[in-house]
Amino acid sequence: MSRYLAYVASWLVLACSLLLAGRWPQWGWLAAVAGALVVVGTWDMLQRRSTLRRNYPILAHFRYGLESVGPEVRQYFIESDTAEAPFSRQQRSLVYRRAKGVMDVVPFGTLQDIYAVDYEWINHSLAPTEVDSHDFRVVVGAGTAQPYAASVFNISAMSFGSLSANAVRALNEGARRGGFYHDTGEGSISAYHMEHGGDLVWEIGSGYFGCRDADGRFDEARFAAQATRPQVKMIEIKLSQGAKPGHGGVLPAAKVSAEIAATRGVAMGLDCVSPARHSVFDTPLGLLRFVARLRALSGGKPVGFKLAIGHPWEWFGIAKAMSEAAGQAPELLPDFIVVDGAEGGTGAAPAEFMDHIGLPMHEALLLVHNTLVGLDLRDRVRVAAAGKITSAFDIARTLAMGADWCNAGRGFMFALGCIQALSCHTDRCPTGIATQDPRRWKHLDPADKATRVHQFHDNTLRALRDLLCAAGLEHPSELGPEHILRRVSPVEIRSLAALYRYLRPGELLRGIPDHAVFRDFWAEARSDAFSPPARVDALRRSKCS
Repeated sequence: MSRYLAYVASWLVLACSLLLAGRWPQWGWLAAVAGALVVVGTWDMLQRRSTLRRNYPILAHFRYGLESVGPEVRQYFIESDTAEAPFSRQQRSLVYRRAKGVMDVVPFGTLQDIYAVDYEWINHSLAPTEVDSHDFRVVVGAGTAQPYAASVFNISAMSFGSLSANAVRALNEGARRGGFYHDTGEGSISAYHMEHGGDLVWEIGSGYFGCRDADGRFDEARFAAQATRPQVKMIEIKLSQGAKPGHGGVLPAAKVSAEIAATRGVAMGLDCVSPARHSVFDTPLGLLRFVARLRALSGGKPVGFKLAIGHPWEWFGIAKAMSEAAGQAPELLPDFIVVDGAEGGTGAAPAEFMDHIGLPMHEALLLVHNTLVGLDLRDRVRVAAAGKITSAFDIARTLAMGADWCNAGRGFMFALGCIQALSCHTDRCPTGIATQDPRRWKHLDPADKATRVHQFHDNTLRALRDLLCAAGLEHPSELGPEHILRRVSPVEIRSLAALYRYLRPGELLRGIPDHAVFRDFWAEARSDAFSPPARVDALRRSKCS
């Protein structure tokens, strides 16, 4: 009977307090509280949806309450400073300090276990360099009519709709002050992106938001009207994203406000659907033709695509199409590729997609970089990477592995004041960043947060410069896999150059290298289809028969 102790006690307290309230009215408040508990307990026993509440009336609600604050309790009181879930307190604290422009030095030694497996570092030089500027840039689309000098650190794709108006304002103003770019995300270019004049990379997703007709098909005239704006510096075709690769999206009709409908070019009162795949092309060669088409329509601006790597033969099909185009139709080559890691991102996704789909950023970046090197295309196509980048060392390691620049989404969200409440998908973001509720986002001060965005970027690149100087280098482009060391056991250390197999220039043009992925899938990948290799397709059919 202990299961009903709280319920029985509520009845007893109610009865006693009613008797006492007849003589002493001040006991009425206790009667009200006990009466409320009796009502809750009675309803718990009568309802049939929850067995726990029927078996433990009233008490079950304490369990639900504790469960609801569990993430906050773990984050603030239980987790260590270095536990990444998904970002550690140490990572968040570093971003906060650099965004606020306060001291970011660490006293009394590192919190990292430097003898733990997977600990990484960059070796220093006995002849360190001196570099004055930390404004490191990479020229993208050198052969186009309007090349762009991109910073080595930029804001990754986050749409208006997933982010609030004031969050978009702050990000763009911060980007303008720092001279780095702000990726619009696939939700198109909103008025808030245009308000301050910061550089934009316009992401075109499978919904063609901002450049679609009434039936959701790509509209050349609408695209050209947006893409030729001076503020738009590059165009990025989104094939897939790290948070939920191979998965479309739906913005429910209730959330499609007048502003979002106008920005995306969709109707109010209807679900806003982002399909899982593009309708303009269905082959690797078709993708490259779309790249060239967008470059022409935009007036010669750099055009590329973003993808999370999945089936290797699909990426190899794109690479083979690029190799064929390099000799026959070089205008089809993309100017850049953004590799999105499966580490997740700002977009909410089903648990299985977040946890178990897609290639992590390091391996995905290495595969793309290796393929382009092996085809002698690496000097013609720039490569960017995104995946849990918050510090200068994160940038240095990513560039050393093969990227030309880095993007970050959640890092810049921390700069805006994100507290990792993990409520991005609920429209109840406590900091007003990932919500469309004006009662929340209007309290976010875009002027103050823009300063923090700018300072986070600036101080992170200052730290990157100091890392480079300590290593005896002068520019991020000099970083290579030999500069990053990793502990692979308590008594073994390897550089990334020794851990990973890096292809030599043109190696794929001379034959299939001794590399497992290339050996298994390169020969049968096709430039005219995303379909799986014949051997894999045959195996699939045999399992289904």
